[in-house]
Amino acid sequence: MSRIAYVNGHYFPHGAASVHIEDRGYQFADGVYEVIAVRGGGLIDSEWHMERLKRSLSELQIDMPMSVAALCVVLRETVRRNRVSTGIVYLQVSRGVARRDHPFPNPAVRPALVVTARRTPPVAAKVIDEGVAVISQPDIRWQRCDIKAIALLPNVLVKQAARSQGAYEAWQVDEAGFVTEGGSTNAWIINNEGILVTRPPENAILNGITRRRLIALAESRGINVEERAFSLAEAKSAREAFLTSTTAFVTPVVQIDGTTLGNGRPGSQTLGLRELYAEFIAEMAS
Repeated sequence: MSRIAYVNGHYFPHGAASVHIEDRGYQFADGVYEVIAVRGGGLIDSEWHMERLKRSLSELQIDMPMSVAALCVVLRETVRRNRVSTGIVYLQVSRGVARRDHPFPNPAVRPALVVTARRTPPVAAKVIDEGVAVISQPDIRWQRCDIKAIALLPNVLVKQAARSQGAYEAWQVDEAGFVTEGGSTNAWIINNEGILVTRPPENAILNGITRRRLIALAESRGINVEERAFSLAEAKSAREAFLTSTTAFVTPVVQIDGTTLGNGRPGSQTLGLRELYAEFIAEMAS
């Protein structure tokens, strides 16, 4: 079955879909995006994704391309046309097409919207059974990482560094030695008191939807969560560590820069959190 993409009001075969060469998303990375998990053909935590989308667009002074209700219709229709039961739907909004010039177009142009959907395989059992390794990299990004912008070149570079070194992810470290987040994931540790620790949702990180959901689920079970910065040194001495994202869900980390955490196996608390999140996903998909 050929894939279908939505571009600015029309559905196209994926291979025939295109945007204008002077779209500001292409010229300046002047836009934002969201990736939403699909389970049972439904969208997981779509309300939170739409909330974050509106915030990101507002921070860049880009109008919503349509109402949230209409956008959700487009998302679900793209999922349906691609027959995606388990996978992701991706949406990108740029400022639109205008003559190349750094300031915002005057008068304003219509925002451009692209939506695609695809099936994704489940996280490999080996990843969960054995855990993954991460490396550290200097955080060289801009100071508004809270905006889910499409300007992701620094993220590309740290992800490639991780791949080149045989690691699953790179945890970015700020000038003070504190972990911010991964190239495409949020970073977590579990300290010796069993407390979940993750960076607070400030400008230095993207407030991941899976991150938000896991905090809510953990707190509903009486699990202590501390939203604070933690150093790379603290991470290497943690009892457990893991990462979260829309596609990785809750993935255990067993090694950081070659330093083995605990006994080198995924921790019981991490696996319990993964199961808790899996139960939430299954309930939403039913």
